Amino acid sequence: MKRMMKRVFAAIAVVAATILVAWSFRPEPFEVDAARTVRGPLQVTIDEDGETRAHDRFTVAAPIAGRLSRIDLHEGDQVRPQTVLATISPLPLDTRELGELRARIQSAEARKCEMDEQLARWENDLAQAARELNRVRRLAGSRLVALQELELAESKHTSTVKEMQAARFRVQSATADLEREKAGLVALEEQQSRPGSAVLIRPPAACRILRVLEKSERVVASGTPLMVLSNPKKLEIVVDLLSTDAVKVKPGAPVIIENWGGQTPLHARVRMVEPYGFTKISALGIEEQRVNVIADFVDPAEELGDGYRVDVRIVVWENAAVLKVPASALFRIGQRWNVFVIEHGRLRVQAVEAGHRNPSEAEILSGLYEGAEVVLHPANDLENDARVKIRGR
Repeated sequence: MKRMMKRVFAAIAVVAATILVAWSFRPEPFEVDAARTVRGPLQVTIDEDGETRAHDRFTVAAPIAGRLSRIDLHEGDQVRPQTVLATISPLPLDTRELGELRARIQSAEARKCEMDEQLARWENDLAQAARELNRVRRLAGSRLVALQELELAESKHTSTVKEMQAARFRVQSATADLEREKAGLVALEEQQSRPGSAVLIRPPAACRILRVLEKSERVVASGTPLMVLSNPKKLEIVVDLLSTDAVKVKPGAPVIIENWGGQTPLHARVRMVEPYGFTKISALGIEEQRVNVIADFVDPAEELGDGYRVDVRIVVWENAAVLKVPASALFRIGQRWNVFVIEHGRLRVQAVEAGHRNPSEAEILSGLYEGAEVVLHPANDLENDARVKIRGR
């Protein structure tokens, strides 16, 4: 009996030692980061750099050639319609320019005379063609000439009529050229009679000066840009998106403006997606097709000016209550999305159907329930039924 008890105790000791050794060599559970599926709002946005731009911007240019006086206004000054932006004194009349203009007038007069002579010749030819046509018609009525001669006479009369009409148009063109050259001579003569007169340039409305392009006194040609003006109360945002992203943006879409220098984000709304694209070289040297998206501010933006850089998030989809998980919990097996669900300290691979997603969160359409605990950033060595320990617990 004693021997039997010793054998039983020895067997129990061996089993206990085996269990203890196996327990001591059991692998440690993986430490993982975890989060729970929750129901809440989700936004899908297109994030890109943007730039503010004056909505009503226009350039003031020199209306005539002359000497521009020094402009004392500066960038940022507010001006009214009565404000004198710049003064241009016409240059003294150039003798060579006057001689060239008079020569052009003589050339235009000679060309008009030539066109008049051509018109008179075609009028005579038309009269002759009409007489010839009438004569051939009488002879054709008496069957003294062939029908072919009648057809030739009619064709000649028709072509002569068209040539005379073309000659009249050429006379009108030559007359208009002559009048234009004479008008230029009258303007120069009036300028010569008032050598001291100056042209005052004023803004069309109350606005702000964005840039003064010509500060110093100098001689400028007609059409030289002098300054850029804008309406200080109307700013817009210009964002150039990839054409594949621009097709997702619709007019009226909300826009969130961040990193503009203020404490809180500003809000805007898409006004227009421009209907044409352009090619832009990326920082990596790749040609990209871009499209400008224009948005109007909803919140006041007095601190911003023309050409300021901002970070823009254009909302292309949003929902106030969706089941969502962190996007870092998703991984693919084949063509399907999956997550690792933690249940009683062990992992379970769960296939899910993902919907909309942004860089941080993803919508779950099926496969998970609210409150399920999932693994974030799953490592490659994790597998189904593996023991895990949530980091920080």
